[in-house]
This record gives sequence, structure tokens and C-alpha cells, in this order.
Amino acid sequence: MGERDKPKFNLFFYFFFPFVFVLLLWLIKVLEITFDENFISYGIYPRSVEGLKGILFYPLIHGNMNHLINNSTALLALGMGIFHFYRPIAFKIFFWTYIISGICVWISARPAYHIGASGLIYGFASFIFISGIIRKNTNLLALSMLVIFLYGSMVWGIFPIKPGMSWEGHLWGMMAGVILAYFFRDQGPENKRYSWELEEEEEEANTNHENPGTNGTGPLES
Repeated sequence: MGERDKPKFNLFFYFFFPFVFVLLLWLIKVLEITFDENFISYGIYPRSVEGLKGILFYPLIHGNMNHLINNSTALLALGMGIFHFYRPIAFKIFFWTYIISGICVWISARPAYHIGASGLIYGFASFIFISGIIRKNTNLLALSMLVIFLYGSMVWGIFPIKPGMSWEGHLWGMMAGVILAYFFRDQGPENKRYSWELEEEEEEANTNHENPGTNGTGPLES
């Protein structure tokens, strides 16, 4: 693959998996509408054996088109951010956000069917935001803040203030992102190193080499 083809390939990679996942959500909704079916029973029903299957299916089911449209745009934006900045571990982030949030909802949420991919959105946003703070990466912070701004009520979604909303899914998605940001704190993009920073470090290293007693590594006297 030539150098000219690499940017196109990278853009394709960043976009491909988030797009395929969102496309799957739309295909499921189309099937519901076409065959006049209701897949809500495939969501998570907490603390029931039947509801366990929802851990695998709950992000794929949406109650209405507005819910699906809002989630689709945020998933694409955040998903591309995850696959762009965290390519080596992107699938791990996706998988563990999915599973951790689902299990926690099943354990602790109210007795009702919990559906929708909002938990993933909260997980990805909090992961990028917390990881940006840990790694002091301004690009990650800017991306997360942009999505929070576009996704209006995102911050308030973790509180039980709106009937019919699975705030537990939002809360545990967010917590999953925080946990994973700490767990993968040593992996991810570094801030750019500018030429003058490298020159200063080189000058300091040369100075220490010429004066070994000043850097704490010289002989110690008692």
C-alpha cells in the first residue's frame, strides 16, 4: 500500500466499524416496522433469568425513530473518535463498555425493560474525556466536549429526572467508561512533542553529562 493510500485506508478503518454497527441498529428497526414486531422484550429485565439475554441485545433495540436518530449521530462521532485515537484497543473498549454496562444494569436497575445504545454513548464519551485528562491530551478533551454539547441533555441523563428514560443505563455506561479509562491509562495517543521541547531536553541532557554532580547521579559524600 502506497503512502498516498494510507490516509484513505485509515479514514475507512475509523469509519467502517461504527458505521456497520449503526447500520445494524437501523436494520433491526426496519425489521420491527416491516413485520409489525416489537423487540423490546430483548432488552435487559433486571434480576431475571429471561432478562439476561438483554445484556447482549439491549443496545440494538430502540423504542422510536427519534431515539434511534439521536443515538446514531452520537455513536458515529464517538465511535470514529475511539477507533481513531485508540485503534489498537478500540474493540476492547467497545466490548467491555457493552458488557460492563449491561451487567450492571441487570444487577441494579429498576424492574422494567432497558433498551437503547445510549449506555454505549455515555461510556465512549466518559472514556475519551477521562482518558484525555489522564493523558493530558487536548484533542480527546475537545472531541468529548463537542459530543456532549451536541448531545444536549447528556450530563443530566445520569439522574432519574425523566420518566421512561433508563438513567441507569446512562449512569453505568458512564461508569464503565471511567473504569476503562483508568484501566487503559497507559495506552492511547500522546501529546505532540515540538522541536523546541526536544532541543531543550537535549541541551539539559548535555549539561547533566558535562556536570554529573548536579543531577543527583554523581558521587555521594558523608
